[in-house]
Amino acid sequence: MIRTEEQADIPLVRTVHCAAFPTTAEADLVDMLRSNGNLLHSLVAMDGWQLVGHVAFSPASINDSSLVGAGLAPVAVLPSHQRRGFAGRLISAGLEACRDSGIDYVVVLGEPGYYQRFEFAPASKSGLDNEYGVGDEFMVIELRPNCLTDVRGLVRYSEEFRVFS
Repeated sequence: MIRTEEQADIPLVRTVHCAAFPTTAEADLVDMLRSNGNLLHSLVAMDGWQLVGHVAFSPASINDSSLVGAGLAPVAVLPSHQRRGFAGRLISAGLEACRDSGIDYVVVLGEPGYYQRFEFAPASKSGLDNEYGVGDEFMVIELRPNCLTDVRGLVRYSEEFRVFS
């Protein structure tokens, strides 16, 4: 089951990120986003009564565009539950929540072969650049069709990401 994060989930979400990554950077990032009110959508995956995964969506912007954007990051699943579809379900549900809340596009920095299954495409093909100096690993999906047709420029994640770059 995928659902919106609740207050009682917060320590468990941190545990998931700490278990899934080699450092606490991602867990710290989620805590900072939450503390600053910059979690647009924060979803958890449940396996029965156990919280096993989490995905965060936070604000993203393109220059002075009026489009509403989000960045997908981070996504984590307990090692014992990886490769069982939890991350995919979290991402799909998160994209749907973003679409339902009026977000125009979502960006992600990740493995192209994985994120293409969700219809992400290299952001450079839409005329978008990133702060991280990467190419095809920086991807975008339009949740409102053709919203990026006349938009070009640098995509910026929320300020919390600068602490970790």
